[in-house]
Amino acid sequence: MRIATALSYAGGFKESARRVSEMEKAGLDLVWVAEAYGFDGPSLMGYLAALTERVEIGSGILPIYTRTPTLLAMTAAGVDALSEGRFHLGLGASGPQVIEGFHGVPYDAPLGRTREIVSVCRHIWARQAPLEHTGRYYQMPLPEGQGTGLGKPLKIIAHPVRPRIPIWVASLGDQNVAMTAEVADGWLPIMFIPEKAGEVWGDSLRRGAARRSPDLDPLMISAGGLLAIGEGEEVAAIRDLARPTVALYVGGMGARGRNYYNALAQRYGFEKEAETIQDLYLAGRKEEAAAAVPEEMLRLTSLCGPAGFVAERVAAFAEAGVTHLQVMPVPTGDQTPAGLIGQLKEMLP
Repeated sequence: MRIATALSYAGGFKESARRVSEMEKAGLDLVWVAEAYGFDGPSLMGYLAALTERVEIGSGILPIYTRTPTLLAMTAAGVDALSEGRFHLGLGASGPQVIEGFHGVPYDAPLGRTREIVSVCRHIWARQAPLEHTGRYYQMPLPEGQGTGLGKPLKIIAHPVRPRIPIWVASLGDQNVAMTAEVADGWLPIMFIPEKAGEVWGDSLRRGAARRSPDLDPLMISAGGLLAIGEGEEVAAIRDLARPTVALYVGGMGARGRNYYNALAQRYGFEKEAETIQDLYLAGRKEEAAAAVPEEMLRLTSLCGPAGFVAERVAAFAEAGVTHLQVMPVPTGDQTPAGLIGQLKEMLP
């Protein structure tokens, strides 16, 4: 098992990047850089590549609708070159609020588009032949009758550092998770409860694995939660810091009946709580929605408590197949994020 974290933007990007450099020295293996609708991810990942030496850098995530498949491949190859082979391409569909509202692009066919993008990226990186792709959603070059008719198959000019860059997919639904297990190198779930993962996602993962190419390594999984190690209620209470985020996802991400995160909470067995959180959040009562997040859900999706308890949670994530334990360290007292990463490193199987 390896240690991952998501880049925090608290205190500004440069300060967050400095903390990543410190955590790298303590044993951090992978840092994920989000994009959402803030600064673009590749600019930040390039800065991290220059500031670090060993830690791997992943896009967590680049939304598939915001770039052509070819540009996604070029971007990945570029950051991989800058980092000397340390890049991971994390892809996801984001949501219609961002894609249609902020980018003005129709949010359609996320599974089919992701599958084609994975194929195009691997073709470009391999650099064995000019790009020719005739898919349902993407055609390169454009077919006859579209555009000027002057398009021609091309190879990427640069020589990628690696012919195969790891591709991770953020997915939640049954079909999307099955597709991820079939074609991706890694899976990025959210609000991952290891004890219930098999019940919620097991069938999808097995269905995808049955169709997985023997050329691919076993599926990697990055999941975890807040990390705080110590005695007393202060440490245990740190998991409450996740309440506003869980409430946002379960209550406010998507319309009623079209919220994947709300559906996930219900599949975990928190049906009534998920409904209450959504009702409160959509009514503008965000603090009450956060207070309604069940304590059990917070406990199972975090690693906050005495060292023995945290070690038990590490073992649970490992048992569920997590290869990259993704944590957000929250120090108390004279602790530092790097110090917490070092403590956690000692607990890994």
